[in-house]
Amino acid sequence: MPSFTKTLSTLTLATLALLRGAAAFDGDLTYYTPGLGSCGRTNTETDKIVAVAPAQYVADPDLCGKSITIHLGGKTATATVVDKCMGCSDDSIDVAPAVFEELADLSVGRAKVTWFVD
Repeated sequence: MPSFTKTLSTLTLATLALLRGAAAFDGDLTYYTPGLGSCGRTNTETDKIVAVAPAQYVADPDLCGKSITIHLGGKTATATVVDKCMGCSDDSIDVAPAVFEELADLSVGRAKVTWFVD
C-alpha cells in the first residue's frame, strides 16, 4: 500500500502537470549509455538527457529538445529529450546515468516514475 506522502506527492505532480497544460505519465525509468540519438545530437553518460518511447513522438512530433520533469519518491530531475527508446513501453523513459542517479542508485536498475513534458 503506498504511503500517504508518496500518494500526495504523486497527486501534487499530476496537478502541476495539469496546470502547465501537460499530461502526466506513469511508467518505468531505466538508464542507458547514450551516443548519437535520433534527434541528431551525440551525448554522454553525464548529460541530462532522456529517450522516450516512439509513441510519444507520434503524439508530439516536435519532442526533440523539449525538457521533461521526472518524479520519484520525493525527488525530482529534469532532462532534455534527445532520443527514442525503442524498447520502452509507451509511458516509460530511458535516461542517461547522470539523471538516474539524481533519483535512485544505479543498482536499482528500474523504477516506477511519474513524468511530464515541461
